[in-house]
Amino acid sequence: MQGGSMMLQDRVAIVTGGGRGLGRAMAEALLAAGGRVVVTGARSGAELEAMAAWADATHGPDRLLALTADVTRPADCARVVAAALERFGALHAVINNAGRGMRLVSERFTTDPVPFWTVPPETWALIMDINLNGAFNMAAAAMPHLLAQRDGRIVNISTSDQTMVRRGYAPYGPSKAGLEAASRCWAQDVEGTGVTVNVLLPGGAANTELLPAGPSRRGADGNLLDPAIMGPPAVWLTSAESAAVNGRRFIARLWDSDLPLAEASTGARSAPVAKPSIM
Repeated sequence: MQGGSMMLQDRVAIVTGGGRGLGRAMAEALLAAGGRVVVTGARSGAELEAMAAWADATHGPDRLLALTADVTRPADCARVVAAALERFGALHAVINNAGRGMRLVSERFTTDPVPFWTVPPETWALIMDINLNGAFNMAAAAMPHLLAQRDGRIVNISTSDQTMVRRGYAPYGPSKAGLEAASRCWAQDVEGTGVTVNVLLPGGAANTELLPAGPSRRGADGNLLDPAIMGPPAVWLTSAESAAVNGRRFIARLWDSDLPLAEASTGARSAPVAKPSIM
């Protein structure tokens, strides 16, 4: 791995939605880089148990803590932070990955666009609550500790620009647009504190349960990305190596692990937008 296999030694990260998909891929990469990880899931069950068993067998005991926690509940987020500090004695990063997508609205959303007015209000509210408010709740719970130690990383997992405004992708797309706007605000709030806020996205549809199962499981461009591509940039963004990088957006698909870290991160960085352009 770039920068050495122990880039995250003695660093602790929370990965929400870490039992499957992108979250599990990032948690596995953080463990392989020497980190200790708290993964959360809104529902207890086989996924979290399997992740914990795999981590114990692969990396040894006391490297991963799996917790049932709902990011829409501020008390749950506070409990996760407290558990990380109690178990590992430290906390350095939060990866806000927990999210729900358009499958809550329709299993055919990739082929039959969903008009926004047909989305049940409670479904709209739930997706917004998890994808946007959940990230706020988790980051806010961690900030007092991160600020006190003047060292912290908030990494918000987003989606491609086209998905944010694609027909039939509301509320999922707008929820991620809101998360990126929040990230830009937060990055300015933490400037000079030792804490950073950055955005990471796959750069296309990934092979996760956000997409319906079946032979037609593909993104709008016809491709399907391996969730493992999220690992290398997630490791770097949660490490001490990225301390000077704040308020940036990185596309995992463009990360070249054969390059030195500085070059890989530059190549994966989205061009900054001087003035937001939505329409």
